[in-house]
This record gives sequence, C-alpha cells and structure tokens, in this order.
Amino acid sequence: MTAPQRISYLNLALCILLWASIPVASKKILVEMTNVQMLFWSTIFSFVVLAGVLVIQGKLRLLAHYTVADYGWMGLLGFLGAYLYYILLYGAFALTTAAEGFILAYTWPILVSLLAVVLLGEKLTGRRILAVAISFFGVLVIVTQGRIVSVAFTSLAGDLLALAGAFVFALFSVLGKRARYDQTVSATVYFGVALLTVTATVLLPSLAGEGPGVRWPSAGVWPWLLYNGVLVNGISYVFWFKALENGDTFVISNALYLTPFLSLLYVYFWLDEAILPSAVVGLVVIVAGIGVQAGRSREWRRPAGRSGR
Repeated sequence: MTAPQRISYLNLALCILLWASIPVASKKILVEMTNVQMLFWSTIFSFVVLAGVLVIQGKLRLLAHYTVADYGWMGLLGFLGAYLYYILLYGAFALTTAAEGFILAYTWPILVSLLAVVLLGEKLTGRRILAVAISFFGVLVIVTQGRIVSVAFTSLAGDLLALAGAFVFALFSVLGKRARYDQTVSATVYFGVALLTVTATVLLPSLAGEGPGVRWPSAGVWPWLLYNGVLVNGISYVFWFKALENGDTFVISNALYLTPFLSLLYVYFWLDEAILPSAVVGLVVIVAGIGVQAGRSREWRRPAGRSGR
C-alpha cells in the first residue's frame, strides 16, 4: 500500500467514525428541538464550513463556470440530499430508536439498485432481485422486532420516515450520477439550497402566526449542534474527498457498511439504548443483500460532491 493510499484510508476511517455518530448527535439534539429546528441550526454551520473550504481551496472562481441549468440541477439535488433527506431522517430519530432508524435508513443502496432500473434504464438482473429480496427480509426483521408473524412495531411512523429517507437519498444518488461538478462547489451549493429551504420552513409558519419560528438552543444542545453541523455534515466532506483521491473505490464503498455496525456501539454506550438482537440480525441480512448486489462490481459510482451515507 502506497503512502497516498494510507492517507486516503485514514480519511475514510475518520468519515466512518463521524457518520456512525449521526444517531447519537440527533437524539441528543432532538430532546428539545424538532427535526426542522435541528436541521436549521446544523445546516448553518455546515454551509459556513463548506463555504470556508471553498475559499481556502481557491475555488470561488469556479462558481462562474456553471450555467443557470447547472445551478437548477444542483438546486434539485441539494433539496433532495441536504434538506428532504435530513428532515425525514431526523424525524425518524424523533419517533423511533436511534439504532432502528439508522439501520433502516441504510437500505438506500438497495433502493439505488431499483431506481437505477427505472430512471437509468439499467437491467433488472436475477442478482438484483435476489439482493432486494434478502435486504427486504432484513427490513422486516428490524421493523417487526423479529416477530414477523405476530407483528410488533417500535414506531411504525418512525420506521416509515426512515425508509422514506432512504428512498430520497437513493433518488438523490441516482440523479447525482449524471452530475459532473466540482465536489466542493456542489456540496457547498447543496447546503446553501438546504439552508434557504429550511429557513423558509422555519420562518413561514411563524410569519403566518402558526409556528414558533427560530428557537434558540439551550447550552446543553449547542455542543451537539456544532458537532453535527461542523464535523458530521461539514468537515467530513473534506475527509471524504481526500479518501476518494487515491483509495480503491471498491474498498471504500464496502468499508462504508461498517458505519451502521459502529453506530450500534455508539448508541449503546452514549444513549444507553438497548440493542435488540433483531436489529443486529436484520442489519446483517441487509448488508448481506447489499453484498450480493455488489458481488461482481468493482466500480462504485458516487454522486458528485456527496458522501456515501
């Protein structure tokens, strides 16, 4: 392994360590804030950090290279991947357990496979069908807590939100395959669009007299908001881009599936949340399904400027 590859995999490890903490940070913040309020404050920090990276890298000039159509496409991707996805994901964490919500959200690679057939005209192979069937069974195990015959839900609404978030992220990923933009520029635009959208979501009900508007976080929540916005959704992009520079994409894409396993440990130690055996079994089954899908592929296509979460 060359020195550049070692640096790439070190950056990948930092990404996984940060992304696995998403359920913990979310639960800590959602104790007193709604999913919309959480996204509002986190996105402010994420946008500022990424815009700062854009300036430091000397890429501001690249903003003039894109057309109105380019920005329209980036705007759509930003709405899906940096706004709607997080609204649904944080909403799921507010209703269901951290482990359950995060694992269900990690069904997005299978949904990518299905959407690629519909939107990109890719072939629906027997391998894909088998992969979907295996992972769907894993989802059933998690959602029903292993009681597939006598169903028992932790929170059906929360589970559905997590799965809806997985669908949105999969749609974002498939549409993003056609995007060929600078990674830092596109990520900054994504979060810029998300900031505009979530600000409108927070302020419009308030202006109409139907909502509380912007809520100032308490002292106990500020550190988690900063952590989530600056590191998890901000600096992690820098690590991610560095990981992609010299690392093997097949190794990187498969290593990402360590994230939900590590997340279970975080949830156990930081939230004192019991990890149901059904969640572990379901996660293993889902990852097995993803492994079947990726079995013959050594090329992982990522959306421009976006993480593989």
